[in-house]
Amino acid sequence: MPLALLALAVGAFGIGTTEFVIMGLLPEVAGDYGVTIPTAGFLVTGYALGVVLGAPLMTVLGTRIPRKRMLMLLMGLFIAGNVLSALAPAFELMLAGRVVASLAHGAFFGIGAVVAAELVAPEKKAGAIAMMFTGLTVANVVGVPLGTLVGQTLGWRVTFLIVAALGVVGLLGIARLVPELPRPEGGVRVRKELAAFRNVQVLLAMAMTVLGFGGVFAAITYITPMMTEVAGFADTSVTWLLVLFGLGMVAGNLVGGRLADRALMPLLYVSLGALAVVLATFTLTAHSKAGAAVTVVLIGALGFATVPPLQKRVLDQAAGAPTLASAVNIGAFNLGNALAAWLGGLVIAAGLGWTAPNWVGAALAASALLLALVSGALERRSVGRGAASAPVAAGAAPGARASVPAHH
Repeated sequence: MPLALLALAVGAFGIGTTEFVIMGLLPEVAGDYGVTIPTAGFLVTGYALGVVLGAPLMTVLGTRIPRKRMLMLLMGLFIAGNVLSALAPAFELMLAGRVVASLAHGAFFGIGAVVAAELVAPEKKAGAIAMMFTGLTVANVVGVPLGTLVGQTLGWRVTFLIVAALGVVGLLGIARLVPELPRPEGGVRVRKELAAFRNVQVLLAMAMTVLGFGGVFAAITYITPMMTEVAGFADTSVTWLLVLFGLGMVAGNLVGGRLADRALMPLLYVSLGALAVVLATFTLTAHSKAGAAVTVVLIGALGFATVPPLQKRVLDQAAGAPTLASAVNIGAFNLGNALAAWLGGLVIAAGLGWTAPNWVGAALAASALLLALVSGALERRSVGRGAASAPVAAGAAPGARASVPAHH
């Protein structure tokens, strides 16, 4: 794997830290601003919606900018947003800072995934994408727990200043290690990029992303009150639970990256199905410290096992114009986050208990599995039709080859 992937992983580490650390600090932030925890949950929802909007917006704005320079500009925006969050005197301003930082998120991972895939051989693309996302998952093992600990001891504002410093490190890493890649022939044309969204398989993959990863966030957004109020953990123990979640994410991401290059759709069937079962089970295991700890690891592993295959699925199906589709799919992950955080807050506010978001997550993951089965069936039917017409096509034009979609 090229050293440039390390630079992308460093940037991903900073972004992953700011995205997830807020979950361990919701009680502190809510107390500081005098708002409820469900209201503080809008810091998760607002960030996620900012990614959804920022992914296509920043990608389109950057179509005429070389990819390396665009990645550096995005890291600059990320740094500015985190500084604003750290210094915000009012809740509304902190929310604005979260949104500013989030505008860089989708385009960074979307463009970064395209760059990572271009740096390696075709049969190693999912592995390269997974390597970049390793920065995001390692953030949950190191950055998020340390950020939570710092926030609980020195104040949450210090955490966001440290995150801004991580962004500076990521910016310098990209400037030093990422090569100047040649621009796509003819440039990145918005009209051509938009054409990818007419492919039903691209849309299905994005819908799976929304629902599948939404299932993870329904549970994890409210992990702090769930673990302290239901499982009986001390506030300081949340840090170690987030480490466990992060370890699960790292393992799931790496295994998912390896298997996605071999059996993409079967991997999605298994991981989404298992995720739905584990989330439903969490409503029971959340009452036991040991059971909750094991379940948190499984949620991280199964949730992130879907990331490399879904991102590769979009790149494959949008071949020839992958940049915007790749960025929008990153936005889809965060649309799932926003949807799940909102729905989780609704069921808690309705008085259904701190474990109620787990049922929301299970339903979302099960819906993603249903879409994966539909996508697989459509692909098999398309391949079958292509195989049946192949002899005719070959006879009509010597040397011609029937158009059969890539099957994974």
